[in-house]
Amino acid sequence: MSAGHPLYRDRGGRLHRVPVEVKIVAAFGVVLAIVATPRDVVWPYAVCAVALLSVWFAADIPLRWIAPRMLIELPFVVLAVLLPFAEGGSRTDVLGFSLSTHGLWAAWGIVAKGTLGVAVSLTLAATTHPRELPLGLGRLHVPAFVTTIVLLMIRYVDLLAAEADRMRTARLARGDSPRALHQVGATARGVGGLFLRSYERGERVHLAMASRGFTGSIPAMDGIAGVDPPASRRDWVLGSIPVLLAVCIAVAAWCVR
Repeated sequence: MSAGHPLYRDRGGRLHRVPVEVKIVAAFGVVLAIVATPRDVVWPYAVCAVALLSVWFAADIPLRWIAPRMLIELPFVVLAVLLPFAEGGSRTDVLGFSLSTHGLWAAWGIVAKGTLGVAVSLTLAATTHPRELPLGLGRLHVPAFVTTIVLLMIRYVDLLAAEADRMRTARLARGDSPRALHQVGATARGVGGLFLRSYERGERVHLAMASRGFTGSIPAMDGIAGVDPPASRRDWVLGSIPVLLAVCIAVAAWCVR
């Protein structure tokens, strides 16, 4: 996998050099703290957003790179927009609409927590090369089958995307119009064909790996030339700072709400 992966920005900054296992634990801890923050208090989310902007500035991650990739949360935003109209309880008037107060806070919680969670995930992806993830998961003693699934997913997701693009190009060359309603059946058959090709490719890959002695788990990579050493105590102490800050913000929000 090349350094030009769409979710990785090879800038060589300080955050990029942090051991991958520290970044995984820090991102997971920060997201948990954000989820645990009460939704009916606004200032904690603003503080977390400012902290993320500072991290992006330090890691050379521009907003124009982050913003298009945040669109992945659009389905949740649509759900959040509908909640104030569907929820019951006390009502309040907003721009001439009678909306549920409980629904408004629920919508705010989904949007705020979802946006910050996606932003933290994108920060981890932008500063961590995909090939480093299995190494970090192994050092964190994640079950071997999970690490294997992650490694194979990272390796073959680009191949499947390329296969889907080739199938789309072939359909367009034969006069297909994906936006036409009468082509829904052809689109569904194309998705099924892609699934069958993916399944067959997976079987061939498994047979090839088994014939080369694969036992079902990725071997440890520590000590191999070119592999970064495990995190030191200093790395863990520095990596725990953002988690502690996020936890303190969540606790303070619960205390003053």
